[in-house]
Amino acid sequence: MSARTRVLIVVGVTAVLAVGGIVGATLLQSNGKKAAASGAVTKPRAGVPPLILDFGVRDDPEARALAQGAKLYAAKHRVEAGRIFARYHSLEAQIGLALSTWPKGGLDTLKTLVASHPRSALAELHLGYAYLWSGRTADAVGAWRQAAKVEPDSPSAVFADDLLHSSFAPGLPYIVTGLQPPPRVTSLPARQELAALKRSAMLRDADAKVLYGVALWNLRRPISAERQFRAAAALAPNDPMAQTAAAVGAYSKARPVLAFSKLGPLTGRFPKAAVVRFHLGILLLWSKELGKARTQLHLAAVDEPKSVYGKAAKKLLTALASTGTK
Repeated sequence: MSARTRVLIVVGVTAVLAVGGIVGATLLQSNGKKAAASGAVTKPRAGVPPLILDFGVRDDPEARALAQGAKLYAAKHRVEAGRIFARYHSLEAQIGLALSTWPKGGLDTLKTLVASHPRSALAELHLGYAYLWSGRTADAVGAWRQAAKVEPDSPSAVFADDLLHSSFAPGLPYIVTGLQPPPRVTSLPARQELAALKRSAMLRDADAKVLYGVALWNLRRPISAERQFRAAAALAPNDPMAQTAAAVGAYSKARPVLAFSKLGPLTGRFPKAAVVRFHLGILLLWSKELGKARTQLHLAAVDEPKSVYGKAAKKLLTALASTGTK
């Protein structure tokens, strides 16, 4: 199964470490939030803003080249990275080129790119970084809010949400199922694999919709994923896995209560279903409610110890204990 669209079956130690430390505030520390509230301009940051390019399942020559450019940029080889970005004219390349010469004209260039791409979360995300590195925290927050608003079904919107809600674990909560696509699908290149999952999801098949939804979720397209989960739940009203996926799919850091309000009642409908308890534990981990998360993970491990959810719950509990998180 491809690394891009694989269905996560077992959550290991890295999941806890991501939740782990459990991501203390990132770029917006308390002093940054105060600056944002007051609109103050602070001292520009040293170094260069991050460059985050996510090409999903793209594997064309330009995507490969720009991904290499992003790696060079991250490794502080900005001149070499800039040469790669200069060969292309896509929005990703223009953003990379603007940051490669930072701070020379970078902020103004990103403002221009946002003006010419008003529905691009990618442009708004990087404008936010440019504002932050220029000491304009309030403007950075505004740009990230726009990123989440104008293109919410995108990786850039997910990254912007991480910055806006740094009290949560980064990214989207894990969705684990015991489902696997057939080998004829998992042996395909990532782009073809995703297309095959999409074709299967067009049928009246709840499992196929969940599989395609999880692939979209892993590609940070939460709205498209939730649409698949809701369709699966409608087809399988008595399937705790489909109902759980639909509940977790409603998760957002701006309104986490919505997912909890859907998932909590499922513990009553399916009192011995480890899939429900496990994912309730995951959502609690993402909210840093570690004590409550442990309780739910323990119940998942006890209720169905040999299931994929019980085994994953045990791994998470062991990893949490090893990290010393409380």
